[in-house]
Amino acid sequence: MTRSSARTAAAKGVPFSASPVLAVQLPAWRSRVVLFVLFAAFFALIARALWLQGISTEFLQKQGESRYARTLELPATRGKITDRNGQVLASSMPVKAIWAIPDDVLEAPKEKLAELARLLDMSDAELRSKLDSDRSFVYLKRQVEQETVDRIKKLGIDGIDTREEYKRFYPEGSVTSHVVGFTSVEDAGQDGMELAQQKTLVGTTGSRRVIKDRIGHIVEDIQSPLNHEPHDGKDLALSIDSKIQYIAFTKLKEAVEKYQAKAGGIVVLDVKTGEVLALANLPTYDPNNRAVLTGAQLRNRVMTDTFEPGSTMKPFTVALALDTNRVTPSTTFQTSPGVMAIGPALIHDSHPHGVLSVAQIIEKSSNIGTAKIALSLPAEEMWDMFTTVGFGQAPKFGFPGAVAGRVRPFKSWRPIEQATMSYGQGVSVSLIQLARAYMIFARDGDEIPLSFQRVDEAPVGRRVISVKTAREMRAMLETVASPTGTAPKAQVPGYRVGGKTGTAYKVVGGVYAMPRRYVATFAGFAPASDPRLIIAVMIDEPGGALHFGGDVAAPVFSDVAANALRSMNIAPDSSVTNIVVPTDGSEEAM
Repeated sequence: MTRSSARTAAAKGVPFSASPVLAVQLPAWRSRVVLFVLFAAFFALIARALWLQGISTEFLQKQGESRYARTLELPATRGKITDRNGQVLASSMPVKAIWAIPDDVLEAPKEKLAELARLLDMSDAELRSKLDSDRSFVYLKRQVEQETVDRIKKLGIDGIDTREEYKRFYPEGSVTSHVVGFTSVEDAGQDGMELAQQKTLVGTTGSRRVIKDRIGHIVEDIQSPLNHEPHDGKDLALSIDSKIQYIAFTKLKEAVEKYQAKAGGIVVLDVKTGEVLALANLPTYDPNNRAVLTGAQLRNRVMTDTFEPGSTMKPFTVALALDTNRVTPSTTFQTSPGVMAIGPALIHDSHPHGVLSVAQIIEKSSNIGTAKIALSLPAEEMWDMFTTVGFGQAPKFGFPGAVAGRVRPFKSWRPIEQATMSYGQGVSVSLIQLARAYMIFARDGDEIPLSFQRVDEAPVGRRVISVKTAREMRAMLETVASPTGTAPKAQVPGYRVGGKTGTAYKVVGGVYAMPRRYVATFAGFAPASDPRLIIAVMIDEPGGALHFGGDVAAPVFSDVAANALRSMNIAPDSSVTNIVVPTDGSEEAM
């Protein structure tokens, strides 16, 4: 409508509110829709506000808190490991972990980054590689000593911070490594008693809620139910005697080097309590410096390696025959001409001995005599004897890695197999199994559990053979370490000792190694009048001219026994101090 028509309408008396100029051109429902939409939006905003400030309050607070609040882990101190006399074998020292916020650190000057890399003992490229991460947090290095941490802090690089942790220290180093074991960078036990007693040693970590700023500085503590103090791990007292451990390790090392052997092992047991007083292996490693480790160094051969025990098995066959009254020490057997046929197979002695008594069969280590005794025994009784003393059974020493060895079921034994097993061929044992089995001779016929932890009360024994049989066997084994036996080099000045030599062909891949390789052993006790120690020695692949147990393992027994008995203040039981060793040597049969 034009302005002139509006004037005309006014002149005719039409009201202003009814003016055609103001007439609504849109439908009325559209205005109502717009009004509804406005009210709906208003109510949606109110509902959203109620949702955010009421129902979702806790969620939003958590989201906000996650931007500035942190839970710090308060590490617990791992328990110390000591020997039986309280000497520390493993302890934890406080160190720091260096961590970084990559984006902040990369803004630092190049010269400061170069110095940081040097202090962390890494190249510039290694440091850049760690910082070139899309994560907001990275560890640069763990277990850093405080002196280095102080130097890093002086660089004043934003985005660098530290975290408290602990580093394990082993004062005795390689001497006790295979007993104590070691821990990982996360303070978790990886081997030895560190692994076996992880739950006891580790303790419980604590926590602390704090507010941190953007660059990681703590601004304020937060009161929270998550806050709790750490509880340190419990200390662990081992059965090991550090003095005897050092003696055993040193003498074993000397023997391995002298006889150019591949490896060796030794274990010393307390006859009265079953405690392991010493355990050592070669090769070994230093748990304080594990930058380069090999499988050969880590292997706890005393526990994990099995071998044919050779003639050290003979006393168990003879003890069974004595205990079942099938023979006496004076019962005789013809061993001439030094060769015995069982079917198509032949059994040999190292020398023709003629008629030997049972006692002489042990003294001279006659394979033929032992085989004849074995063939007079039921196979089931022999198998029961072997398994009762622990051969072929999974050990329960509370120590990781202990193996069962092998004794085949008696139902499958042929006569030749029964004969050869009687003198230690066709079965396999570990050195600690062999040492424990000799308990029945040293303890008047019973056996007790072994323990790697200090024992305050002697355990109750389980009888295997009679007291009479054990004492008869002890007397026979004492002749082995006499000038006429196979182990005169096992003699100890001032003490009576007994034991048995063993020399066996080494089995590789299920067959005897060619050319011949040997495992030389000696297991014995001292003093013979009232045994306190059992010592078992294994020399793996002696490479020199000597390879018999009486030549390479028995001298280690002698040296360790002599020093250990004096260390324990055990009174001598013999007036003989002038040891006689035949110049022609004595050899046990293979």
